[in-house]
Amino acid sequence: MYEKRTLENGVRILTAPMRDAQSVAVFVGIAAGSRYERPEAAGIAHFAEHMFFKGTERRPTARDISAEIDGIGGEFNAFTGKELTAYYVKCAAASAPVAVDVLTDMFLHSRFDEGEVEREKGVIVEEINMYLDTPRDHIGQVFDDARFGSSPLGRPIIGYKETVRAATRQTFLDYIGEWYRPDRIVIGLGGRVDEALVDDVAARFSGLDGVATPPRPATELPVQDAPVVRVEHKDSDQAHLVLGVGGYPLEHPDRYALSVLQTVLGGGMSSRLFTEVRERRGLAYYVFAYHSGYTDTGTLLVQAGVDVKRMDLAVGTVAGELRRIATEPVGDDELQKAKRFLLGRLVLGLEDPRGQILNGLRRELLEGRAVELEEIEAGVEAVTADDVQRVASDLVRPERMTLAAIGPIDDEAALRQALDAA
Repeated sequence: MYEKRTLENGVRILTAPMRDAQSVAVFVGIAAGSRYERPEAAGIAHFAEHMFFKGTERRPTARDISAEIDGIGGEFNAFTGKELTAYYVKCAAASAPVAVDVLTDMFLHSRFDEGEVEREKGVIVEEINMYLDTPRDHIGQVFDDARFGSSPLGRPIIGYKETVRAATRQTFLDYIGEWYRPDRIVIGLGGRVDEALVDDVAARFSGLDGVATPPRPATELPVQDAPVVRVEHKDSDQAHLVLGVGGYPLEHPDRYALSVLQTVLGGGMSSRLFTEVRERRGLAYYVFAYHSGYTDTGTLLVQAGVDVKRMDLAVGTVAGELRRIATEPVGDDELQKAKRFLLGRLVLGLEDPRGQILNGLRRELLEGRAVELEEIEAGVEAVTADDVQRVASDLVRPERMTLAAIGPIDDEAALRQALDAA
């Protein structure tokens, strides 16, 4: 499925050819994100993502860039995480050279014009305000702050208003100069990809200086030996919560058992949490579980939007389901259903060129290799009920529980009691 070419300077070109596809997805990925920032420049990785769209020497304005992608009917976007950043265009296969040209121009020749930097500060401050006004989106950051504290993983990807306003052109140049280097760059090409397109990409990126980046800044993760509860008061008709326990790094040997575990808990409308929290008790409209994994740590999380008046019952119910899966074996029917759900969703996500290459790109950036579908299938199928319970009992410990909540909550003690009593 995946093919890789490594240039002499360290840039990797990952391809996922799909001969029957009518489109191509072109990604430029960097193994660096908000975790790599200096504290005084928090948010610069995300801010830089914005600025790459603001103009180059050949395409001086944002409109010049966007008009060219609009002119081929392409989809154009980017995203920033804590450990990676990516820019992409998806377009008709015949227009792939245009997509490569635009992305390469942006990536290698962005101007970071000082006037544009000042204007974009207002945009990002409003983006921060949008998240702060949207509890369902903001609750994840409240949790990260409670779980990881002042470490880089605890900081918001978008940064803070004061650090965004303080950014200068030199702030961008310092960050990009340090981390946007060849050994951290992966170009992803998915869909109807031919050798000429790969050669074009190789020629464009082969001129980069092959100086290696320094190691990722050391992160001292807090040691948790007691439950943590963090409440952010907000007048609203609904409360949002995230309850999390320990997790595993991305390459942990039990990664597939953990995937099955999270699916049993909160994957789909027949999962334990959906059934118990929504269907039986009517406590929430949405509830789901997921694992947030990083290169050296992780967290198993449950998120829900719940009835404010029954917040303590919701917390107790979620905590109870976490403890139940750690103490009671998963039945074979439930185990097999979770495996089919996982693999079915994976296949659906790999059907189009963007999903196919993005799956490999993430793995290549963070783990050093793109994992084939067959390996994932074998890993999931090998998971047993004993594996699920073993992993659950390892992760679900009372002293490692962290609860974050947003809403009109005045009685934090009641939430702590609900957590302890479950």
